[in-house]
Amino acid sequence: MKLKEESLRERVREISSFYHERGRMPSFSEIGELVGLSSKNAASKLVVRLEKMGILKRDEKGRLVPGAMAHPVKVLGTVEAGFPSPAEEELSDTLSLDELLIQNREATFLLKVSGDSMSGAGILPGDMVIVDKGLTPKSGDIVIAEVDGAWTMKYLRKRGSDVTLLPANPNYKLIKPENELKIAGVVTAVVRKYK
Repeated sequence: MKLKEESLRERVREISSFYHERGRMPSFSEIGELVGLSSKNAASKLVVRLEKMGILKRDEKGRLVPGAMAHPVKVLGTVEAGFPSPAEEELSDTLSLDELLIQNREATFLLKVSGDSMSGAGILPGDMVIVDKGLTPKSGDIVIAEVDGAWTMKYLRKRGSDVTLLPANPNYKLIKPENELKIAGVVTAVVRKYK
């Protein structure tokens, strides 16, 4: 028997709420409990259906991850940041912020910024940075690094075997590791909330 569309939407809402409240996808048995299915087989069939619809996906290890379920936001067009110009509001697409900002979910984490050494790069105290620990750091990247036992966020500059960490604020000095440098990840995005 096919699920009615409204019943299916309600089940997607339940799974989505679980994901957003707990920060992880539910297991098959938890999906069954959430949506009132008594067997793991019925939950499995529901998951397969949601995968075909693009609502759920599987990562490279076969674990469930949100697809279109990750609350896409409407994209209404563009806005002029120079001189004012007439703008028309027109729905041009929808976009999931997860899909826009995160390339490798398993290797990505968030850090809250304190300090202003990267203000020239547009990274301010209170911002959140998205960090991908799976990327190979290149010269010019903003990295999260442990330098001689202390953590920092700076531009990475490599010249041959010489490595320097550069601030984006002239009030701070560059850092040259004396003993040890461990790079934990590359900053891929900055999130700032105004209200």
